[in-house]
Amino acid sequence: MTTSDLFDDLPRLNKDVVFTPTRAAGLAQLETFVSRMGDHYTAQRNYDLGAQDRSTASALSPWIRHRLITEEEVLTRALARHSPSAASKFVQEVFWRGYFKGWLEQHPSVWKAFRHDLRLAYARLENDEVLKHDYTDATEGRSGIACFDHWVNELVQTGYLHNHARMWFASIWIFSLRLPWQLGADFFMQHLLDGDPASNTLSWRWVGGLHTKGKTYLARASNIAKYTGGRFNPEGQLAGLAIALEELEEHPFVPLPLPSTAPQSKTLRLITEEDCYPEIGAIQSDAPVLRVFTPMPEQSEQVRAFKQAALQDTEVLSSANWAACVIEAAQAAGTREVITAHAPVGPTATHLAQAKPLLEREGITLHQQMRAYDCLTWPHANKGFFKLKKQIPKILAQLDLKP
Repeated sequence: MTTSDLFDDLPRLNKDVVFTPTRAAGLAQLETFVSRMGDHYTAQRNYDLGAQDRSTASALSPWIRHRLITEEEVLTRALARHSPSAASKFVQEVFWRGYFKGWLEQHPSVWKAFRHDLRLAYARLENDEVLKHDYTDATEGRSGIACFDHWVNELVQTGYLHNHARMWFASIWIFSLRLPWQLGADFFMQHLLDGDPASNTLSWRWVGGLHTKGKTYLARASNIAKYTGGRFNPEGQLAGLAIALEELEEHPFVPLPLPSTAPQSKTLRLITEEDCYPEIGAIQSDAPVLRVFTPMPEQSEQVRAFKQAALQDTEVLSSANWAACVIEAAQAAGTREVITAHAPVGPTATHLAQAKPLLEREGITLHQQMRAYDCLTWPHANKGFFKLKKQIPKILAQLDLKP
């Protein structure tokens, strides 16, 4: 049986995905894929059939990343349609995102080290002509490895890649092209609509053998040929060995922040790209709203436009204006209480940390409230995923998901 035969008798419900950055579009995509979250997903999830056929993946990550829809909503629909056993693989994939976020939250020095090493990598890029040439060829789709060059173009054009393609891409970048992994991770963050500091950074570290020490992921031509339906077969072009990357720095465990309660008095709601629909779940209020967004200079226009539209076309603010803008909005609202969804480790958390003391000088308190899903998931994400995986049935019961 050929790969095309494998999919001929399956409903093609998810072929053409349009990543419109609205909650309505995310919910529509959720309903489109819900029938495939059981056995179909388990059988097909590793197949990357290209940008014209996303039927093997939910493609929900851009909406979940910015919480235009939430993990709880996705899990609720999956378990309302399928039995826990049939949907187990899909449910686990949903929890991987929470695992990465929780792990980085408890090892924040990994993000700091990544940003530091990334600056060094870019500095080296300016002074090393060979590296610059190889990097430019890779990021412009001229590596000579047809599948890799295709994925570069697909990523830049669509803002999305199948998860299996992301693993192949990272492995080829690190072990075949021998480029610094930090530059590859940053290239993803520049172009992925679902680019997430935790999932992206830790996935690249996992491929390179840094997240699980010594355990690497090696892209193989036979695997690529099988799971791309024969579209690509880079036989003889890929590294045959993946020697794990090493780092000298140890990354200590840091306890999670204690959950905070929402203030009872009048508040100003601050909405960031980390949680674009706080009216559900953790934050419920009719208070005035301030939406803030600071694009990274290197972000593609496609990513910038997605984030900005997800925040309902908010005015783009520079990082220096966050505190001043919040102060002005709070004063206009007649409140000294500002509430926002907890921002996990990443640029938004950095902006909030920088703004907080400036707000306090003006007598304004910033409350960061965690969602129940994060409170239940993150404490089990301090080691490997298996520890969290064992807790999934208990977490689902605690969430008390209602169809």
